[in-house]
Amino acid sequence: MNALSPIFATMTVPADDVSAEEAAAVALGHWGIAATAKLLTGERDRNFHLTAADGREYVLKFANPAEPVEVTDLQVKALQHVARTDPQFNIPRMIPLPDGRIEATVPRAPRPARVRLLSWVHGTPLRHAPRSAAQREACGRALARLGLALQGFSHPHARYELIWDLTHALRLREILANLEDAPAEAAIGALLDDFAREAAPVLPGLRQQVLYNDMNHGNTLVDPARPDEVAGIIDFGDIVHTAVAIDVAVGAITAVGPDMAIADALARFVGGFHAVRPLLAEEVALLPLLVAVRAAIGTVLQAWHRQVHADNPHYAPMTAEELQRRLDRIAALRAPAVGAALRGATGLG
Repeated sequence: MNALSPIFATMTVPADDVSAEEAAAVALGHWGIAATAKLLTGERDRNFHLTAADGREYVLKFANPAEPVEVTDLQVKALQHVARTDPQFNIPRMIPLPDGRIEATVPRAPRPARVRLLSWVHGTPLRHAPRSAAQREACGRALARLGLALQGFSHPHARYELIWDLTHALRLREILANLEDAPAEAAIGALLDDFAREAAPVLPGLRQQVLYNDMNHGNTLVDPARPDEVAGIIDFGDIVHTAVAIDVAVGAITAVGPDMAIADALARFVGGFHAVRPLLAEEVALLPLLVAVRAAIGTVLQAWHRQVHADNPHYAPMTAEELQRRLDRIAALRAPAVGAALRGATGLG
């Protein structure tokens, strides 16, 4: 088998095997916070939910050993930038060490760990909340607001290669065989061909900046008492310099659900975004393809993770029925009605 591109490196190195007891000891020894620790799932890092004796809550993050320090710094600096430019936007806040540093280096075998502490953002993850049209619009508005808060932010490592950035979607061809289903490989291969022909040549000329790039059902929190309202956004681990249209496509996946037709659901989300940050006609035209490719990336990477990290609960096994359901959804995302609905929601086209 040919070696994979470096873009997959961080995702092939397991997170440090840190226990809850060790996490609690690190919080006490480095931040002076006495707390109980509970392991959270995560794709690349080892994360813990801390509950302090005084009731305050935090997230303790052990960075993946393969993550460059520059990427960690990008995430930290982006969070700090949003906290300054839109202080009312509810995102995690960095909790400095007593000496003012953001990151602790913890000696442990086989290598030291880089650890940082963030505030806990309260809310119900979107996947556990009742859905509505108003909620979809609110999610679109929140993503647009976050993108505006990040305008003007720059970082020397912001253009690093991340497989979750649709800019690099064609790299999926390297791991398509992990689907172990010839029709599925052919269908997603054809989708990537469309991306190569229709999107790849156009994306470099569209609006770009550092963007969140990870609005999903776990990272988007709503108010438990008012689930139509976004309570906060967490996890800046996929932040990267990319196209505005890509950020919208990533977030639009959250709109898809059994309670509403796909075209209508996407129109609500995109309409909400457009009301806060108007999209351009050429961006709207690409969205159905970009949303479908984002759905394909999630499907392929889940199958690949099950081969590489079978013991990581972040990615559950995928049955043949679930794979087919995802393929049907990818096809539905490109139906003519979707493009028409998005043009109608934005008044473009």
